Amino acid sequence: MADTTLADATLGTTPKTPMLPAQTPRTILALDLGTTTGWAIRGYDGLITSGTVSFKPSRYDGGGMRYLRFTNWLTEIDRLSGPIGAIYFEEVRRHAGTDAAHVFGGLLAVLTSWGELRGVPYQGVPVGTIKRHATGHGNAPKLAMIDAARARGFSPADDNEADAVAILLWAIETNGGVA
Repeated sequence: MADTTLADATLGTTPKTPMLPAQTPRTILALDLGTTTGWAIRGYDGLITSGTVSFKPSRYDGGGMRYLRFTNWLTEIDRLSGPIGAIYFEEVRRHAGTDAAHVFGGLLAVLTSWGELRGVPYQGVPVGTIKRHATGHGNAPKLAMIDAARARGFSPADDNEADAVAILLWAIETNGGVA
């Protein structure tokens, strides 16, 4: 006896895929690297938090302790607020002092290796780009950056935090420089 074959109503049609929920924003971390590092983070829930953290070594610390503390701090931020989807940082091309340049370079090395190890994309944003986006002037002074952050509803403790907030807002509003 022959098997009966029923016509398949879906034959030749595109299978229906379930509707995906609205994409939640990924966690973005913005940093103003330095001995006093300004940070701002937009969590997966869209909430923006900011502050500063000091990586000033104590008199008994070895030369690498500031960088180990920075590594541990990044890992803790990722654990508590993450997973971090992208990192943006102020890309400084000129420093007033040699020590500041060395600290920036060391923190940048830690940040980029930390991101590479975890597959987290990172991007430097030129100082002038950040200042222009926040204030309309590429050479805005520190006080203007603080005022710009306050005008957007933030209460930065200092220019480091204000810069981090400006970097985060730039990243969100320009889609990382794409829009």
